[in-house]
Amino acid sequence: MNLSITDAIYPVAKIAVLVDLLAEEGIPAEQALTGIALSAEQLRTSATKVSTAQILQSCRNAVRLSANPDFAYRASSRYCVSTYGMYGFAALSSPNFRETIAFAVTYHRLATPLMQVAFREEGGAATWTLTPLPLPDIDAPLYAFIVKLHMGVLLSLHRRLLGAAFKPARVAYTRGQADDGAAATAFFDCPVVHGEAENRFVFDAAWLDRQPDFGNAFVYTELRQLCAGLLKEFELGTGVAGQVRKLILANLSRPVGFERVAEALNMSGRSLRRRLQEEGTSFGQLVDELRGQVAIKYVHDTDLSVEDIAFALGFSDASSFRHAFRRWTNAAPNEYRRAMVEARQERSGNSRA
Repeated sequence: MNLSITDAIYPVAKIAVLVDLLAEEGIPAEQALTGIALSAEQLRTSATKVSTAQILQSCRNAVRLSANPDFAYRASSRYCVSTYGMYGFAALSSPNFRETIAFAVTYHRLATPLMQVAFREEGGAATWTLTPLPLPDIDAPLYAFIVKLHMGVLLSLHRRLLGAAFKPARVAYTRGQADDGAAATAFFDCPVVHGEAENRFVFDAAWLDRQPDFGNAFVYTELRQLCAGLLKEFELGTGVAGQVRKLILANLSRPVGFERVAEALNMSGRSLRRRLQEEGTSFGQLVDELRGQVAIKYVHDTDLSVEDIAFALGFSDASSFRHAFRRWTNAAPNEYRRAMVEARQERSGNSRA
């Protein structure tokens, strides 16, 4: 599912790093936050979430305001595991580094809203490939800044995960950034080339054979599950489909029709149908999925009768609800509830044993 660049779903820490670094050059926070619709106070609140568009604007402000040509590299050194929240801590606790890489690729949307990433290992070389989002308002200076920032972040995070002695074998940029060649070579401590076909961060794959200092399989499993939940929330709560879900959930007991939803979103029915199709779903599918998810939660977590749940979800009668529930779970509601109770009791008994 496509995420809108205006969906506020990312931690504010990414913007705070740039604002703080600009402040060291004497640039007030209000100026560094131009066009971002955030206050300096919101930068210090973990509850503040920001969008891809806001992060992109913060980079644009840094390009415009900073007098330091190496600002992107300096900023990347300030990014640490905690900057990435749950994603960062999960990567830190991974039991082996190849698993860390696999995790990073799977859940990168939690951490790299401006960048598409890929990883490959072949011939003894491990290679990250970075591709900025194809947004029309990313001009050449902004493109260069974003790629340099993320290349620097890769270096910073690899050193935190693999050890301070880590260094890449080669860094390659696609665009003409040769004016920072000496600075880049000194920063990465390896050859840096320009005008390549891809933005690549290459290192010796032997680094991945080492054992993590903070690896913990139990903690990693728990945090990975939390990251999976976060990613699911991203997918469920964003885009046009996310707006439709919110309207459906607010009206489950009195089902709202397709045309009324389109009207509430200031769209024609034809436009709404097309947008949902582009996001890989449909109105009917969203209604059915949400009813199923809420029904299972009611049956699993409450003592409500089948009749009460059917009424709460807007079914005409309990029989219709039972038929739908069996389609969702291959079990009748009461059968499903009994099975869940028995499973809990069995787990409890095994735990005491």
